[in-house]
Amino acid sequence: MAESRSSPVIQREEALKIAREDAEKAYGDLSPYRVLITLESDGWHVVYELRNPHQQGGGPRYVINAATGAVIAKEYSQ
Repeated sequence: MAESRSSPVIQREEALKIAREDAEKAYGDLSPYRVLITLESDGWHVVYELRNPHQQGGGPRYVINAATGAVIAKEYSQ
């Protein structure tokens, strides 16, 4: 029997909130970043990219479990 792909329990907005709350603790002002979010097989991928391509560094990256909301992985770059 084939498995049906069900919708994630944690919706896009909740994944963004989880990532934003952690990112604000680490980075403070997030206005220099644009946020990209995609649902992949291993969870929600939330990436903060610098808006200014001439600026060095980068923002945080997260993988958030789509079923539980737990942060599976995070990476800070500054």
